[in-house]
Amino acid sequence: MTAARRSGLLVGDAKLEIARRGWLALVLTPGMGPTRIARAAERMGGADRLFGASLTELEGVGMPAAAAQFCYSGRAWEAAEDEMRRVGETGGVLLTREDTDYPERLLEIYDPPPVLWVRGDAGLLNRPQIAVVGTRHPSPYGLGMAEVLSRDLARRGMVIGSGMARGVDTAAHTGAMAAGGKTVAVWGTGIDVIYPKENKRLAEEIVGSGGAIVSEFAIGTFPAPQNFPIRNRTLSGMSTGVLVIEAGEHSGTRITARCAMEQNRDVYAVPGNVTNKNAWGPNTLIKQGAKLTATWEDVWEDLPSQVRLLLEDEAEARRGESAGAPNASVSQAAGLFGAAPLSEHEAMVLARLRQDEAVQLDTLMEELEVELGSAEIFAALFELELKGKVRQMPGKNYLRTM
Repeated sequence: MTAARRSGLLVGDAKLEIARRGWLALVLTPGMGPTRIARAAERMGGADRLFGASLTELEGVGMPAAAAQFCYSGRAWEAAEDEMRRVGETGGVLLTREDTDYPERLLEIYDPPPVLWVRGDAGLLNRPQIAVVGTRHPSPYGLGMAEVLSRDLARRGMVIGSGMARGVDTAAHTGAMAAGGKTVAVWGTGIDVIYPKENKRLAEEIVGSGGAIVSEFAIGTFPAPQNFPIRNRTLSGMSTGVLVIEAGEHSGTRITARCAMEQNRDVYAVPGNVTNKNAWGPNTLIKQGAKLTATWEDVWEDLPSQVRLLLEDEAEARRGESAGAPNASVSQAAGLFGAAPLSEHEAMVLARLRQDEAVQLDTLMEELEVELGSAEIFAALFELELKGKVRQMPGKNYLRTM
């Protein structure tokens, strides 16, 4: 790690502040992409050298003539100053490749973003993270699996990353927060432009619950289609692995999975019904070598050993703290598993399940088809799992736990 990265986030060091402004100025300069920016900063001996360079020097480090003129004229400096002011107004922070909280895993990919815009806890970006991605139009099964797997992994300390799109992404964020865990939303817009608009409350909940919103796009950037594939490579690059839940043959999720493979990230996939067009993506990935995933254990046992040991040590420490406060532990357990009353649908589903023998989902749906639709059954099963009254077994079998 460089001395600049050790020096921390938003510290008073003038050199680091100038470097941060230099990176930002390069990002805001027309004609400069991540690779060209990284090369220019390296050849100049640091982004902080940008503002003292001559026009000849700027062109000599590989900047196009128009880009070099933009920087030399002072317009890049003015754009950076204005952007820093706007970031402050949103309550966000900027991370460059020299900042401590910039994700270490992201530096491993071919073209890491030179600057990240962040709202919320920037420290989460270096935590072990799983990206959960999938279709915007999932089946009830897909929604349920996204929430359950995200919830179970978040309970064990994994940060759940996703793109806050409709469907699977929204379910992943919701599941992580329901478990009291942390979640990171990577956007294809500026951190002040919520997309889709109906997820405004979700965005507030993510930040309010200690999570974070991340983008590599400037304040005010609108949801242009070309931004989302760029966003996908950032999401996968920040993550230890990518979990795919329902995706069609032609979808953004395939881009994320391909990026993950190119970045040497683990890919997990939840198998789907072959008659469902959105099962094409995960089923194909499984044939290509992705890890078939039915429960959180399937992801957990495949994590890098250092990641798993870190999370297990943290979990042990939390258990030790809980042992010193038994009343608090009992109260938390009751809130998670105990006394919440069952809805009518939940009671009907629970009555069909047994403790000594698992019931297959198709059998359950046949027995309840007169009283409940499939979506209502999935919703009831999910709520029962959250309350600890039902456990899902492999093969879509369900077991009553109490």
